[in-house]
Amino acid sequence: MSSPTTPGVLPAARPSVFPATRVVLLLLCLMYLLTYIDRVNVSTAALVFEKELGLSKVQLGFVFSAFAYPYLIFQMVGGYLGDRFGPRKVLTICSLLWAAATMLTGLVTTFTSMIIARVLLGLGEGATFPTATSAMSNWTKPADRGFAQGLTHAFARIGNSVTPPLIIALIAWTGWRGSFVVMGGVSILWVGAWFFYFRDNPAEHPKITTEELSGLPVFMDRAAQLRNPVPWRRLFVRMLPVTFVYFCYGWTLWLFLSWLPQYFKNQHNLDLKSSALFSMAVFFAGVVGDTLGGMLSDRVLRKTGSRKKARSHLVVIFFLCSLACMIPLFFTQNLNLLALSLGGAFFFAEMTIGPMWAIPMDIAPRYAGFASGIMNSGSALAAILSPVIFGYIIQKTGNWSLPFLGSMGMFLIGSIVAFWMKPDDAFNVEAAPKTV
Repeated sequence: MSSPTTPGVLPAARPSVFPATRVVLLLLCLMYLLTYIDRVNVSTAALVFEKELGLSKVQLGFVFSAFAYPYLIFQMVGGYLGDRFGPRKVLTICSLLWAAATMLTGLVTTFTSMIIARVLLGLGEGATFPTATSAMSNWTKPADRGFAQGLTHAFARIGNSVTPPLIIALIAWTGWRGSFVVMGGVSILWVGAWFFYFRDNPAEHPKITTEELSGLPVFMDRAAQLRNPVPWRRLFVRMLPVTFVYFCYGWTLWLFLSWLPQYFKNQHNLDLKSSALFSMAVFFAGVVGDTLGGMLSDRVLRKTGSRKKARSHLVVIFFLCSLACMIPLFFTQNLNLLALSLGGAFFFAEMTIGPMWAIPMDIAPRYAGFASGIMNSGSALAAILSPVIFGYIIQKTGNWSLPFLGSMGMFLIGSIVAFWMKPDDAFNVEAAPKTV
C-alpha cells in the first residue's frame, strides 16, 4: 500500500465526520441509482409512447432489450479499461455518454430512433458496474465487500422502485419526452461530483485518514498493472460458472424490470397510477433484499471463515426461495397475493447480489473490474433474450403468467451450477502468462 507520506502522495487527513471511504461509497450508490432509473424509465414511459410510436409487443420487447446489446459487449471491455486506466477517468467518460443518451431518448420519433437511443445508453452504461467494482476493490475493506456490493445494488433497486411513480409524475409535469431530458440532466450533475471528488489511489485523496488506509488492500498502480497484464483466457474460464449463475439471475431481473408495469396493467386491468404503485412495491422488496443479502454474506464469512458458505451456499438458498415464491402465480388471481408473491420472489433474487458481486473481488482482486465484467455479461445476455421472449410469449398466448415458468427453471438450474463457483479458490496470478 502506498504510504500517505511518500513523494507525490498527499499526507493523510485528520478524521472527518464524513470519511472519504464512505463518501466514495455514497457516490457509487448514487451512480447505481441513476443508471437504473435511466435504463428502466423506458418501461414506465412505454405505457404512454407505445401508442404514439405505434409499437407492437414484440417491437416493445426489442426497445427494452436494445440497451443490452452494447451493454453486453462492453462488460469485459469496460472492466478491462477500468482496471487499466482507472475508474475516475473511465466512469466520467461513460457517464457523460449515458446521460446524453437519456436526453436523446426524449427526442425520438420512430421505432428506429428509439432503438438507436437505447443502444447509445447501453454503450454508456456498459462499463459502469465493472468499473465501479474496480473502484470498490481499492476503496473497500475485504471483509466489507458483500455489504458494499449489497448496498450499491440496493440503491439500484431503489431506482427500480421509485422509477414508476417518479416517471409518471415527470410525465404529468413535462410529458414523457421531458421526463428523459430531466433525468439526463440529473445524471450530468453526478458526473461532475465524481470527477472532482474521486481518486483512483485512496492514498492520494486529500480527505483520506491513516485509519482508513490501514484497512484497505494494497493499491496496484498503472506501472504494476502493465507488468502484470490481465490473463484473459484463464480468468474467463475461471469465471464461467459464476457468469452462468448470474445469467440465471439476470433472466428474472430483466423480466421484472422490463415488463412488470405492463403485467399489472394488462393482466389485472389497472390504471397507469396503480400499475406504477404495485411495481414500486415489488421493486422495493429488492431494496431490502440487496441490503440484507450483502450483510448476511459478510456475517457468515466472519463467523465461518468460508467464502464458499458465505457466497455460493447462500446463492443456492436464495435461488430456491425465489423459485418457491413464484408458485402462487399459477394458482390465484388475488391481486394482493400476486403482488406479495412477486415481491417475495424479487426479494430473494436480490439477496444474491451481495454474495455474487463479492465473488469477482474474492477470486481476482487485482482484476476485479475485468472479472466482474465477465460475470455481468451473463446478466447482459439475459437482458437481450428475456424481454423479447416474454413479449413473444405474451403476443402469441395472451398469458402473462406463463413466462414466469422460465424464471423458475433458471433458478433451479442456477442453484445447481452455483456449487461450481468456488469463491474460496483465489485466482493464481503468479501462474498466469506474462502476455495477453
